[in-house]
Amino acid sequence: MSKPFLVHLKSAADLETTNEAVRAGFAALAVENHRRATPYVDQARALKYAASQAKHPVELSEIPGIQSALLAVSGVNFVEELVFRFLLTRGDTLGGSMRNIGGFMAQKKLTRSIIAHLRLAGKTCKWLHSESNAWSDLPEDDADIELHLRGLCWESRGKSRTVVYNLTVPFFRNNVDLCLFDCRAEDLDREKYKEPGLYIALGELKGGIDPAGADEHWKTARTALDRIHKAFAKHKLKPHTFFIGAAIEPKMASEIWSLLKRGVLENAANLTDEDQIASITRWLCGL
Repeated sequence: MSKPFLVHLKSAADLETTNEAVRAGFAALAVENHRRATPYVDQARALKYAASQAKHPVELSEIPGIQSALLAVSGVNFVEELVFRFLLTRGDTLGGSMRNIGGFMAQKKLTRSIIAHLRLAGKTCKWLHSESNAWSDLPEDDADIELHLRGLCWESRGKSRTVVYNLTVPFFRNNVDLCLFDCRAEDLDREKYKEPGLYIALGELKGGIDPAGADEHWKTARTALDRIHKAFAKHKLKPHTFFIGAAIEPKMASEIWSLLKRGVLENAANLTDEDQIASITRWLCGL
């Protein structure tokens, strides 16, 4: 289909984020905050119990298993302050990881949609672990696998397709949220990333739900998409490009719609709309 966005979009208004979706998005954000904070709270409880065995501050260094916490909060007086400072330092760590939580949640949701589509189609696929950077067969029990996934590989119409998230494309040195390649996972390496002809599609994912930041997210995405177009034009190539966003305000929706109609963008979807995500996933997996 020459205009795949028409499968799920009839006008710019369809791209706009509803108030209900914003509220649901903030609720999901709170749940994710809690999930990420839970390990630190549990560590603090364990630290408090262990440190309570000491009768004097000097004895803390003699308690096995809490040395890393003492290093993080050296100079404390006693148990309550120890735990407080431990949580303070871990809070800084958590705060850093939360800065890109929108992108993480967008990637997570799209990944689940892709896996669901592939499972439904009876396709087998491989996944790339974000920490080990190793490809493995996707297990039957794939619950929460999206928390550690950086890529997927499958067969489409007899050809291999590989998705990689958050890739710095070598020939224009900018990060792209999602790249779809025309090759097998095992053939994909740093040298392959340098071959413009292997890129089938590139997309920007913006999962931030706060309407106040919507325009800024779109400006960032639009700049990234412009760079993509210019970089591939130098090689006389025009891969598919798309945008998926959670917070899409009316003015932004109109601009995206205009880009779609003019063929500058090939597809777009609102992350908070399940049908739109299912549609753009089906399109992506069929390329």
